[in-house]
Amino acid sequence: MLCQECNERPATMKVTKIVNGKQMEVNLCEYCAEEKGDFFSFNNLLAGLLNMGLGMKSADSKSPFSNEDQLICPHCGLTYREFVNIGRFGCSDCYKTFNPYLESILRKLHGGNVHHNGKIPKRAGGTLHIRKQINDLKAQINDYVEAEEFEKAAEVRDQIRSLEKEIEASQEGGEQK
Repeated sequence: MLCQECNERPATMKVTKIVNGKQMEVNLCEYCAEEKGDFFSFNNLLAGLLNMGLGMKSADSKSPFSNEDQLICPHCGLTYREFVNIGRFGCSDCYKTFNPYLESILRKLHGGNVHHNGKIPKRAGGTLHIRKQINDLKAQINDYVEAEEFEKAAEVRDQIRSLEKEIEASQEGGEQK
């Protein structure tokens, strides 16, 4: 698909804006998206969520700012306050150091999940691709049931059954899990 702005380069970004209650979608190339410049950066989004999390201190929530001593990563020296301001870790140890304060933020970012489910390489996938698809569909069923869209939930259930039959057939053919 070509960029809807310049009609020259392939669109690499889909931008959804809501203006006056109406949803508008535009497919843009990297250059036109940069020229428009009214998009947020992920780091700014993350920093905003982190700052928002700090403002919602409750009696049972942990806050690294509850006393004067700041939480500091022992490996790179990044403070939690600096992490909140820039929205990036300084090193891989920062995640371990700041972990007690990140769960609520990760839940907001990942729609309730705190565990990352990465992509599966095609050559190594086997039935893993199908299993991942089944897990995604099961989550979709839960969304449909919550929204009381039972017909759609039934369609997804049928897709899951079909995929489960594919797995059974491939395992009968000698493929391992």
